[in-house]
Amino acid sequence: MRATAAALAVCIFFLAASIVLAQSRESSKPAAGAAPKYDPAIYEELQKAPEKARKRPNPLENDPDAVAAGAILFEQHCAECHGDSAEGTSKAPSLRVAEVQTATPGALFWLLTNGVVRKKMPVWSKLPEPQRWQLVRYIKSLGGPSCAAESPGFDATILVRGLDCVVQNHRQADARFRER
Repeated sequence: MRATAAALAVCIFFLAASIVLAQSRESSKPAAGAAPKYDPAIYEELQKAPEKARKRPNPLENDPDAVAAGAILFEQHCAECHGDSAEGTSKAPSLRVAEVQTATPGALFWLLTNGVVRKKMPVWSKLPEPQRWQLVRYIKSLGGPSCAAESPGFDATILVRGLDCVVQNHRQADARFRER
């Protein structure tokens, strides 16, 4: 009987120790979906864009519909990793930080086009160019309210109209892009 009680006590001890160890490991992990700690090294890829790419202007810079179209594209392709409002998650960094907001449109376009596969940023070169520029326009708009004000004729109701509007605006933007 004593041997059984001793064996049971040892098992309970190991079970309790395992639970405590597991809980301490869990508490040191970031919460699922939590934004990673800020690390400026994550944004160094933007500096690797070639000079020619960095100087490339966004052909949709003055398109009042580009931000709205980019917002929907962001929701479809980017929000899963970067978060619904681009604040960053455990999968991908924030796009609201100064390093991204001060990057040139051309550098952002280059990064979208080429990706950073070793850091799990996909290559978006198969996304049509006008859509990539719309994404760049949306990402840059996250830097503050001045972007909407800078777009003459910006109509916030476009955000509410849904996918039909985006398809129409994409076709219009695509036609304007090809004319240039």
